[in-house]
Amino acid sequence: MISLTSEIRTPYHGLRAGPKLLGLCVFTLGIFYVHSLAIAGAALAIVCAAYLACGLEFARQGLRLMRPVLWFVFIIIAWHLVTGTMQDGAVIVIRLLAAVAAANLVTLTTRLDDMLDVVQRGLARVGVPATVRRRMALSVALVIRFTPVLMQKGAALAEAWRARSVKRPGWRIVLPFALLAIDDAEQTAEALRARGGVQ
Repeated sequence: MISLTSEIRTPYHGLRAGPKLLGLCVFTLGIFYVHSLAIAGAALAIVCAAYLACGLEFARQGLRLMRPVLWFVFIIIAWHLVTGTMQDGAVIVIRLLAAVAAANLVTLTTRLDDMLDVVQRGLARVGVPATVRRRMALSVALVIRFTPVLMQKGAALAEAWRARSVKRPGWRIVLPFALLAIDDAEQTAEALRARGGVQ
């Protein structure tokens, strides 16, 4: 199965998926209760240090994965500039960056199959039927796999628009992007049906 696991080996690759996912949940939950700019900044610095400890190439790979978040950062900053609450906006942005960077770190250093095994075992412990567990695990896998694919296709659409027009693409590529997503979903559904569906 194709995943987003980094080919750059790090010490984090050797850690088990369960503790990493649990740590990510605790970190993400904890950071969103932080309202101090200093503490939020320290949390982000710790995540950055965790990337840098594995080398500059790995850190650059993690930085590239943060590009889609920048749009949300700009929107949040713009809103808090207008409302005059820039300090609150800075805390929100730093918490968001820290949480997403930490999630990317886990994704980059954990095989998708291992993460899905953890999800299925967790669901089994709370009594979820096996069929439902498999479907939920497949849903998680599809979301993880198709998110970067759709991002690449969106970037390609925007690039094609800029090659043909001086206007910014903006909302103009929303419809073709939606059609691409629907087409991918239909092809995936057909492929699953051809293989007997989800048992």
